[in-house]
Amino acid sequence: MERLFTIGEYFPPLEHEKRIKRYRDNKKLAQGLHHDVFERVHNRLSKTQRDLIYISANLPGVIAKKSADFLFGETPTISAGKESSAEQAAIERLIEENDLHITNYEAALGNSYRGDTFYKIKWAQTWRGQLPETVDPFRPVIEVQDASYVFPETLPGNKKRIVAYHIAIPIPVGDERNLEWILRVESHYPGKIVKRQFRMTALNTDVDSEVVSWKIYAEVTEAREEVETGVPYPLVVHVPNFAFDDSWEGVDDLTEHISLFDEINNRLSQIAVILDKHADPAIAIPSGLMEVDENGRPFFHVGSMKVFEVDGKEDAPPKYITWDGQLEAAFKELERLIDLLLTAAELPAVALGKDNSGTSGASGLSIKWRMNSLLAKINRKRQYYDKGLKNVLYIAQLLEHAQSPNKLDYKPTWPKINFKDGLPDDDMEMANIMSVRTGGKATISQRTAIKILDGLTDEQVEEELKRITAEEEFVDSSVFNEPGGGANETD
Repeated sequence: MERLFTIGEYFPPLEHEKRIKRYRDNKKLAQGLHHDVFERVHNRLSKTQRDLIYISANLPGVIAKKSADFLFGETPTISAGKESSAEQAAIERLIEENDLHITNYEAALGNSYRGDTFYKIKWAQTWRGQLPETVDPFRPVIEVQDASYVFPETLPGNKKRIVAYHIAIPIPVGDERNLEWILRVESHYPGKIVKRQFRMTALNTDVDSEVVSWKIYAEVTEAREEVETGVPYPLVVHVPNFAFDDSWEGVDDLTEHISLFDEINNRLSQIAVILDKHADPAIAIPSGLMEVDENGRPFFHVGSMKVFEVDGKEDAPPKYITWDGQLEAAFKELERLIDLLLTAAELPAVALGKDNSGTSGASGLSIKWRMNSLLAKINRKRQYYDKGLKNVLYIAQLLEHAQSPNKLDYKPTWPKINFKDGLPDDDMEMANIMSVRTGGKATISQRTAIKILDGLTDEQVEEELKRITAEEEFVDSSVFNEPGGGANETD
């Protein structure tokens, strides 16, 4: 796919422009910057409407955050053999060194509004050479690559099968007067990485004055480099949000709802206008009450004074001029729009703390059934993450074996990932289930129960158990010391 980055071609490649623009717009939606995305609607508004204050509800952000919360809000359990095995220790080390649980949450959040996440594995130092190897040794680094800079290569005739990943990043070089753009291309193939550089000219900028398109005019031939990785896979792993069977591209959670986001924001803005007009209405008074000029005509400015005279009965009381803004109909439409959005987004109201979300005595099981649509959505995403994270951790192990100068004591292993459902546990319900399944036998020790319930350390638990034992002995001995509490005396 070197045809993507050749002299005379545009960057980003034309066939990827739509995807990258979708990434950019959806990120603004998730951040709550709706006006930047929906600014185009001003073209169909009147001049008066264009002067309205634009009010937006960040429902796209809620949709994205709920997906990430239910996927990785609770840390999944990742195992690779027995608890004390070298393989398990290696997996835990890779997770800890790369803060992988936080990385996964951030990846899931971005995946929801982009539709694509790319994990990149590299053999590098944490501070990229700023510290000596004795302080900062080389290790497998797992990070999320900006999807806007990734251009996958697929097999001819099979758009689902990615065989190489091209990471192309435009970098400004020099000052404002002598600014030059360099495109660094890093192509990941099984077993190797090919690095290249190109010179580019900036063409177009967006509303934020950021350059969004360039044209390649030369290649820096001396910068070409090929690196052997020793791993029979590309060091980039793609995890789609979810996908169709005819394209590698993932499908995000926001694009299909853009028209609803726009209309909900528009309805909120219009309702605000109506309420503002009601808050400061003009007043009509009978004629003859206002000051007059030298010709005997009353003078007033309705726009500033908010008062004017009307002909009528002299004893008619002054009254405010109000209008029927159809507020009830507007609020009903807004409510239906939000319900439609939540239904289409597979986000039940109970997940947002509405509709008696467990506060009316509902059991954990009943809440789980009401969350069925959201849980089904999360399960759909989870399948892709299960496959992707297994590949990421396995490739990281292979890379460490291929690049480490030391002899490693573990064997590369495909890990097993146990995801949580993201719902809070109903402890009483779980206790009842355990009691039934064990025939009423104890399933937890007193020591463990105290430690969990009170959040105590082992030393504090020991002290608490001693106090409990002392109190029990005191109660037992006091019973026998009470009058009439001992054995009956014989005559």
